[in-house]
Amino acid sequence: MNKAVFLDRDGVLITERCEYNFQPEHMKINAGVFEALLQMQQLGYLLIVISNQGGISKGLYTHQEVAFFHALMLTEFEQRGIQITDIYYCPHHPDVEMCICRKPQALLLEKALARFDIDASVSFFIGDAERDMQAADAAGVKKIKIEANENLTQIVEFLL
Repeated sequence: MNKAVFLDRDGVLITERCEYNFQPEHMKINAGVFEALLQMQQLGYLLIVISNQGGISKGLYTHQEVAFFHALMLTEFEQRGIQITDIYYCPHHPDVEMCICRKPQALLLEKALARFDIDASVSFFIGDAERDMQAADAAGVKKIKIEANENLTQIVEFLL
């Protein structure tokens, strides 16, 4: 079985602006992300992004805009030798509609665990919100809570 590090997007990989990140000018990779992800990858972890994107449900942006934003982000990582295994996101928002995929629910993690044959007991979720920690608990993966926009290089020691 594989092991993985699940990563929240905004606040962990991309700077949390307290607004929705969906336009190219919002793409600001947090300090230490490139170095930390390279180390995680070298330790044999699959890297999987799990994100709530409720602005879609609210009509603030589209699936296409999220796909373009993610393509830009993936290009930044690929240029530095980082392979993101996949990105899962929930487009729903409870102000508009209910769903079973939005964090703190674990459906997106469960899909990735099954698809990539991941052992939850040796995998981690790094997030900056309590809903990330609740999703980790529900999926049976270890959790690491950081402050929004914290430098990720300090986190790698927890994965050893």
